[in-house]
Amino acid sequence: MRPSAIHPPRNTNRADWQTLRSLLPYLLEFKWRVIVAMSLLIFSKLANVSVPLVLKEIIDAMDKTKSVLVVPVFLVVGYGVLRLFSTLFGELRDAVFANVTQRAIRRVALKVFEHLHSLSLRFHLDRQTGGVSRDIERGTRGIGFLLNFTLFNILPTLLEIGLVAAILLKKYSVWFAIITFITLVIYIVFTLFITEWRMVVRRTMNDLDSKANTRAIDSLLNYETVKYFGNEQYEANRYDHHMEHWESAAVRNQTSLALLNSVQSVIIAIGITALMLLAADQVVKGKMTVGDLVLVNVFMIQLYMPLHFLGFVYREIRNSLADMEKMFSLLDEDREIADAPDAAVLQVGSGEVRFEQVSFSYAPDRQILFNVNFEIPAGHKVAVVGASGAGKSTLSRLLFRFYDVQQGRILVNGQDIRGVTQTSLRAAIGIVPQDTVLFNDTIYYNIAYGCPGSSREEIIAAAQAAHIHDFIESLPQGYESMVGERGLKLSGGEKQRVAIARAILKNPAILIFDEATSALDSKSEKAIQAELRAIAQNRTTLVIAHRLSTVVDADQILVMDKGRIAERGTHRELLAHNKLYAQMWNLQKQEEHMQPVY
Repeated sequence: MRPSAIHPPRNTNRADWQTLRSLLPYLLEFKWRVIVAMSLLIFSKLANVSVPLVLKEIIDAMDKTKSVLVVPVFLVVGYGVLRLFSTLFGELRDAVFANVTQRAIRRVALKVFEHLHSLSLRFHLDRQTGGVSRDIERGTRGIGFLLNFTLFNILPTLLEIGLVAAILLKKYSVWFAIITFITLVIYIVFTLFITEWRMVVRRTMNDLDSKANTRAIDSLLNYETVKYFGNEQYEANRYDHHMEHWESAAVRNQTSLALLNSVQSVIIAIGITALMLLAADQVVKGKMTVGDLVLVNVFMIQLYMPLHFLGFVYREIRNSLADMEKMFSLLDEDREIADAPDAAVLQVGSGEVRFEQVSFSYAPDRQILFNVNFEIPAGHKVAVVGASGAGKSTLSRLLFRFYDVQQGRILVNGQDIRGVTQTSLRAAIGIVPQDTVLFNDTIYYNIAYGCPGSSREEIIAAAQAAHIHDFIESLPQGYESMVGERGLKLSGGEKQRVAIARAILKNPAILIFDEATSALDSKSEKAIQAELRAIAQNRTTLVIAHRLSTVVDADQILVMDKGRIAERGTHRELLAHNKLYAQMWNLQKQEEHMQPVY
């Protein structure tokens, strides 16, 4: 597709008025500040409109020789005071309103952040992190502009237009008001029409900018993969492909802006010229004084300058609304998994877990689990094994309630997990995953994440229990060592030990080991297996495993095949049955014997 052939993105976002209404609660939080700010705004505009009136009196008074040394001095002082007040009230207004604007930005950003964390795993598996982060960044920036310029530019400009129009109608010929009104109507209609047309370009720019940022973030997060395959230029070309289309949209945006500004200037220039010609004619005929001529001129300049700025403000407000659309659309995303209105706090008790007739599918045409039934008695260890795609990891996701089952139910201590709060449910469960992803922070922070607020002594004790304390102490910066993006500065075994320490610190009643050692070498696996057995003591434990040698000590082993439990029993019992489990065991033993020694 040629760069110029850009199609506007499909607009599925909220209406502008709905977006504006969504900001009202944040204004009402500081309603007295808003009232004070609006009062200062009115005082500022009254002072601003009074300035030309005083200036007219000064000029007319210059013709009165008997009062030339008294009246002009008094009026000049008043002129200066009014000029000061028109600026001072504006600055005070900004100072009073600053807290309202910044609090609104903070509140909305927090609300979006919290909502993103409340969305289901399904949403996060589909999301594009770079695009989402850019949408939030643009949206929060647009809030400040929208609040400030809507309240302090559009409203005061309209107020000033009304005051000036009233003065012109009262003091002078009706033609002054007619010319002013016609000029305003032409200006506003043209500005609205062109700005609406330009919004299509703006939305296109936003969409392409988000896509380019998504491409860049994804490429940087996968830096090693890019290097492995020597695809630096390929990634640069993909990024530039999006930026090429963005460039085309940006050029269209800039050229259309130049057109809009030029025509606005022509409209204003024609209006002011017509008014000045009319005023000059009135002065020649003796119907107006020189002061009246200056008054009309200053009024027009004072009126059309903010009006010209109003065109800019309206454009920017529409741009801000376009920027905010995608951010607010994130708030419209369905949570999918939500607490029931009467959800209770989970009573963990002994921590018994039971799956009853559980069926589940990620999509209507892709069922994963079929009538799964099993129980993990309190303090027991149950292992789930099977081929890839058999549905093993889905069990842990359902237990954490990342998804809800379509049929059947999951019970913890006799309570259906759909009837308890998600917070209390997840607080009772700890996990050591197959792929431990760490925050780009210190080792101390990543261990403490298991139970924020723990003391340093508790964190060190957890590290010692996970047999990683000595390694941490050997590092130059100890517990303050940075682990890098996704923990890439640590080896697989070191990351797993951090995950174990985190689980120990959380001290959950229920533990899940989701193929916790499958990515490790044999030596590391054996060392970590001992640590896993130690922390599983007296806890209800679900072990999801690929290597059967890691689950021979389980109280019960479930063999899954195509979403169903094909066999169940202890290691010895399953070997004696000589069915699927025995076949898997023999196959893995053969593979171990055939492995080359390096």
